[in-house]
Amino acid sequence: MNNKVILITAGATGIGRAVARHFSTEGYRVHVCDVNQSALRQLCTELPQIGSTCVDLTQPAQVDDLFETIHSDYGELDILINNVGIAGPTATVENIPLEDWQHTIDVDLNGIFYVVRRAVPLLKQSRGCMINMSSNAGLFGCPLRSPYVAAKWAIIGLTKTWAIELGPFGVRVNALCPGSVEGPRIDQVIDTDAKTRGLSPTEVRQAYLEQNSLGVFIKPENIAQTVWFLCSEAAQHISGQAIPIDGHTETLTS
Repeated sequence: MNNKVILITAGATGIGRAVARHFSTEGYRVHVCDVNQSALRQLCTELPQIGSTCVDLTQPAQVDDLFETIHSDYGELDILINNVGIAGPTATVENIPLEDWQHTIDVDLNGIFYVVRRAVPLLKQSRGCMINMSSNAGLFGCPLRSPYVAAKWAIIGLTKTWAIELGPFGVRVNALCPGSVEGPRIDQVIDTDAKTRGLSPTEVRQAYLEQNSLGVFIKPENIAQTVWFLCSEAAQHISGQAIPIDGHTETLTS
């Protein structure tokens, strides 16, 4: 068994679930938080050895309660995976409701900040590592997705800033930039995009596939494997990087 502790935010589905499964299989002490209580129950049924907390990361007081649990149950933290994020609205900038902009920024950016400010003292003690989930939309402009893009670009800037701040303490900080990831979330994004553009979901899906050189959607397990590598000794000198896992995005404007 590996005694290291990993906290995965939004870890009950999709990428987070794949990361939780991978690290749990390798014997890590895994704690997952998510706002979806039903999904958490399903995950804990599948992986009864992991810990879980239902928490809304946009609420600083709930984040504080989460870290009280981390302190009491584990007393340490070695790895933080900031996976929380929502797709946000699909609309031209002048048609984005203010509440949709604010909610996307609250989840995709503020939620990460609330977690990191509490996690850093523990990561300094363990000389651990942090991985922040950005997106290929954090490397390119992406029409109709302004709040999502704003948050994902900000995450890369914060990753580089935190790598500088925490490097002297032996803490590594990197960002991953996935492309379209297989699963219900991208299906919903495609359906919404299709309605906005007046196209069929099949046409939009094909356009998404043509945005990267390999013509693929990414599997959550592929991202989990990259997370595993970045948290290993093999990546001990990798920090401050924004790493695409996207089949080589050529454009997001089609």
